[in-house]
Amino acid sequence: MPIFSVSDVTSYIKALFEEDFRLQDLWLSGEVSNPSRASSGHLYFTLKDDNAQMRCMMWRQQVVSLPRLPAHGEAVVVHGRVSVYPTQGHYQLYVDAVQFTGVGALHARFEALKAALRDEGLFDRARPLPPFPRHIGVVTSPQAAAWRDVLTCLDRRWPLAQVTLAPSLVQGVDAPAMLASALRALNMLPDLDLILLVRGGGSLEDLWAFNDEAVARAIWDCRVPVVSGVGHETDFTIADFVADLRAPTPTAAAELVTPDRRALHRQVEDTTLVLESVFEGLLSDKAEALDRLEGRLARLSPERQLAEHRRRVADLVRQAGQSVRHSVALARAQTDGRAARLAALDPRAVLRRGYAIVTDSTSGQVIHSPRQVRPGQPLQVQVEDGAFETTVGRQRKLF
Repeated sequence: MPIFSVSDVTSYIKALFEEDFRLQDLWLSGEVSNPSRASSGHLYFTLKDDNAQMRCMMWRQQVVSLPRLPAHGEAVVVHGRVSVYPTQGHYQLYVDAVQFTGVGALHARFEALKAALRDEGLFDRARPLPPFPRHIGVVTSPQAAAWRDVLTCLDRRWPLAQVTLAPSLVQGVDAPAMLASALRALNMLPDLDLILLVRGGGSLEDLWAFNDEAVARAIWDCRVPVVSGVGHETDFTIADFVADLRAPTPTAAAELVTPDRRALHRQVEDTTLVLESVFEGLLSDKAEALDRLEGRLARLSPERQLAEHRRRVADLVRQAGQSVRHSVALARAQTDGRAARLAALDPRAVLRRGYAIVTDSTSGQVIHSPRQVRPGQPLQVQVEDGAFETTVGRQRKLF
């Protein structure tokens, strides 16, 4: 049996494409997606319709003859030939002519819904965010990199907050309904402070679930602020306009809704130093004032009265010093107490004492009781310096 190399098979497939005359003189209509011009001058884009898409490239010599470059979402008719790009092993259309036919269907639907919701007033709300959120809801796919990025950022900046994931698809036909349902589920939690709606970047069609009217109205119906972090900095969706605040990325969304615990700790330390300086200044002023009073008494009072005033002055100085030192000690104790409470509430401190956080590997739900698990169920165990997977064995009652 002959064994072929990858190059042999790719060359054979390329020859099949190039021997088909219909694929070498092809007119093709579709919608432009993600056009990009390389530094070499060549143009790369995707041509798509509702059911399929094809990679396209246009050599610099043909690009310079165009009146303008095709725009994202624009409907065009192109001419070219289909062949194989051997280096990456995919087929593509080598375009030599472009006819502009107008705005693509998806882009037109986006602009129409955007205009309708804007006229209805759904873009006008911007509620303030809580400065120290205690419970944050997140709507995204648990398998997405956006979910991991948000968790990493929240753990670094504000680990005191409880985080609840409402899992949902973020792409595809079923995604809009799941996103709207997840938003409604989080909205029912009584102690929720805000919601993050996040996913990574993509093309217009990849992000289309976030341009759905049902998702937009679910955001509008939320009783707590909603922050969107969908796509990259240049991506905009209907969800971004309805949300109370739009972030350029999922990580940026997590940063916008949380304070930096390290900055707060530095602020407490700086405030302590300021208070100590203020109290020391007050004490010095009191001592100088008492010295001035003593001088006046010495000039205006008989010797016996002067001695009495001196004793009173000494008592006042001692009382003032005790009062100021007590105030400084009290302020320092309060500061140390707050710092200790912050450290005690850090989940990692608990993990360092030998405890662990057990979650369902599939849903991410925290396990509190044996009644939540079944034999063979996959679990994830988080300890101080990492996590590992395990499964539930035979259950037994300890107490």
